[in-house]
Amino acid sequence: MSTSRHRRWRRKIGPVSRWLPAFARLSTVFLLIALALFVALRVAAPYLISTGFVRSGIEDTLSKWTGYHAEIKGSPVLEFWPTPRITLNQITIRQPRESGDKLLGSIESLSADFSLIDALRGRTSFHEFHLVRPKLALTRDEKGLIDWSYAGLLARAISGVRYENGAEVLDPDLDAEIGAVTVEDGTLVVTDIKSATTYHFDSVTADIAWPRLSGAISAVVIARINGEDLKVDFASRQPLLAFAGRNAETRTSLTSNLLTAHFQGIASIASLSAFSGNITASIPDVPALLTWSGKSIPGIATLKSASLESDIMSSGNGLRFNNLSLSLNEASATGVMDLFTQPGKRPKIGGTLAFDQMNLKPFLDAFALRLAAGEAEEISAGISGQLRVLDVDVRLSARRAQMGLFELSDVGASMIVAGGEAKFDIGDSQFEGGEMTAHLEATQRDFDGGGKLQLSIRNADFAALAERLQLKGPLPLATGSLDLDLQSPKAIWTTGLADVTGRLHFWTREGTIPGIDAAAIRTQAAEKPFFPLSAAAGGAFAFNQLNLQADFANGSAEMHDARIDGATQTLTLSGVITYQSNGLALSGSLAATDPAKAAELPLLPFFIGGSWPNPVISPVPLFGNTPQAQ
Repeated sequence: MSTSRHRRWRRKIGPVSRWLPAFARLSTVFLLIALALFVALRVAAPYLISTGFVRSGIEDTLSKWTGYHAEIKGSPVLEFWPTPRITLNQITIRQPRESGDKLLGSIESLSADFSLIDALRGRTSFHEFHLVRPKLALTRDEKGLIDWSYAGLLARAISGVRYENGAEVLDPDLDAEIGAVTVEDGTLVVTDIKSATTYHFDSVTADIAWPRLSGAISAVVIARINGEDLKVDFASRQPLLAFAGRNAETRTSLTSNLLTAHFQGIASIASLSAFSGNITASIPDVPALLTWSGKSIPGIATLKSASLESDIMSSGNGLRFNNLSLSLNEASATGVMDLFTQPGKRPKIGGTLAFDQMNLKPFLDAFALRLAAGEAEEISAGISGQLRVLDVDVRLSARRAQMGLFELSDVGASMIVAGGEAKFDIGDSQFEGGEMTAHLEATQRDFDGGGKLQLSIRNADFAALAERLQLKGPLPLATGSLDLDLQSPKAIWTTGLADVTGRLHFWTREGTIPGIDAAAIRTQAAEKPFFPLSAAAGGAFAFNQLNLQADFANGSAEMHDARIDGATQTLTLSGVITYQSNGLALSGSLAATDPAKAAELPLLPFFIGGSWPNPVISPVPLFGNTPQAQ
């Protein structure tokens, strides 16, 4: 069996061995002929192709593409090894003089490969362009479109492209080969007419792959703006539709030290009419981004980082962000947001965000762009000048929330900005075992005219709050309620303690004030004309209820008949507290809670001066028949 198998293999290999040497010889001959032709063309090309012919060809190509007149001042250099290539220097591209002499740009050096066969046949075709230090100036018009101008092939292709059956369609007479384009150390100036802003991009480096006008494009561009390097990755199967400001499939990424963003879907550079896809963005250092952009936003320093990821789509007259994941510092939320835009009306941001845990202050700082409008000319003339016409209506919820040193739970809140008013409301929250509601409002001239704060706390544990805040001195420790109503005539972010006016009402059930011993006060008052409060701090004043009211103005609080009813004695206080310096100027008294015990516990009036938390008490002598405190 083994012998028969070898015989069959020999019968199959035999014919191959006869024709294989012939095929090898023939292939070698063709290869040598092709190599000889290749070398011969390279050797003869300098004598067959003139520099002027290739130079005029690339001038015509640039003029054909841009519709402008290309002028080359430098002497061209031709190379034929390893590929035919021409290098031109000192190129300017401008409109013909009779059409306005508008300058599109200049190129210090341009290199391009060209077809040797086409050149020998009297035609020129170029590919693999390399531009060194080009300077290009573009204009973005009122409609958001780039002015590709004049009547060049690129402009005609952009205006003539069609969208049919989900694809980009271009007439064959408008199509052309491009190839690869490399840019080195370029400069781009874009003038945005709509916003009256000019953007300067320096040190531009780009690698662009665009085989044909009708084909897909991919580009990587690195540029420096305001000293920061930005990298843009752009790809589209419908580039002409994109450049025409129409809806096109795109994939765009922006990368820098300050901002990272990515979008994939359908978009337009001119409108939001059919925007859909997925977007992600991350800002690792919000203050640094604002500094780089030249903006100064009051209070924004607490907002360190921000990021979002969302599905995005056009909805009516705006955009909807579905499946939104938003992070501000360490707080993360999910929800839905909408951006509404209607002609003749303010753009509006609305939606709902649900947090598991959040810090309310950085979230408020995220809206400081709107609140800061009008604070200073340099701010209002920039980005906040645009945000003057932005309205906000956002609903928030959080299982746990922190605002400064205060902790809340089960929070329901809202942020509303409309016209000349901004309102932040906490409609419901759990606070120190009780409930809290709050209302913050800023009004007039984009909020630089002042604002007000209303705070209401019911049945909260103020003893736990004092411990959390590490407050010093004899303070009432009890479960109580608080109403606070404050206002300021200045901008919220510039308001100091001396600018605040308003009223406070605080009342509690039973509790204690540590550091106040009523019996020791009576003993010290009988022996000394004055003494520090610490001398009577050996015990605690137990009370059944407390009721305190105060008015705020000019950096001080005026207390009105604060009454603290103990089981046997009642403490009353009134006067002024200068809270900027912790100074006290109070008149007070101790008296029997039960009038029937007035003889046992006679009225003891006194004056409290000095500073908190250890003021000085001076007993006040009684003259005549002073009525007992009731």
